[in-house]
Amino acid sequence: MKTWQWILLIVNAAAFAAFGIDKLLAKRGMRRIPEKVLFLLAALGGTPGAIAGMRLFHHKTKHRSFTLGLPAILLFQISLVAALFFWYHKGRG
Repeated sequence: MKTWQWILLIVNAAAFAAFGIDKLLAKRGMRRIPEKVLFLLAALGGTPGAIAGMRLFHHKTKHRSFTLGLPAILLFQISLVAALFFWYHKGRG
């Protein structure tokens, strides 16, 4: 695997784990992972892991900022990758 693939794998695993850990902390009434950290992990490329964690752990599923925000981040990331792909391959036939 290439370096960028490893990085994406690690960021997604971290985002997934962060949702699980935050759910556990919430159940125990302990200090939580800030929402901005959860969004930051998603913004760094961990959106699939964040969405999977949100769904699997049933965490933040009632927060519109997450139920709408994470898919919006994912759509933006997909659009960005597509735009970069087409820009890079423009004129290469």
